[in-house]
Amino acid sequence: MAIGVEPAQVRGIRPVVAANRKKAVTGVAALIEQEGRVLVAQRRADQARPLAWEFPGGKVEPGGITQPGPGARNRGGAACSIEVGAVVDVVFFAYDAFDLIMPVYRASIRAGVPVARQVAGRAWVARAELPTLAFTPADVPLASPPGRRTPNEGELPRLQG
Repeated sequence: MAIGVEPAQVRGIRPVVAANRKKAVTGVAALIEQEGRVLVAQRRADQARPLAWEFPGGKVEPGGITQPGPGARNRGGAACSIEVGAVVDVVFFAYDAFDLIMPVYRASIRAGVPVARQVAGRAWVARAELPTLAFTPADVPLASPPGRRTPNEGELPRLQG
């Protein structure tokens, strides 16, 4: 770097950095457990990572809220309402096309029954059976038993209080 020149002024620095930078996507996921089973959803065949399983949630649109207040409820178009609890994990995953940052919240169903909307299906799965499902790469650590996670992945959160 030339002396007295700011890094942004050095020829070629900005375009190289901008060209190599992946888009950051913020998502949210909910860990919902009821009667010893965990709610999971299966992606549609026409989506990226077709028919893979994932925890309920989705992409946060620009300007959206990623940190609901204590006891927040989500009813937006769903057939059920949930109460959102504490953050139990944060997933950072580098996909080829983007970097995912995803807070994972403990949640519970307060009314209604979950239905499969914008997904191929949904299922209540025993915790011990989660590792047998083909999860999206970002969701794999959440579905793995605590003893089989890598040292940097932490522990699977306890869902029931």
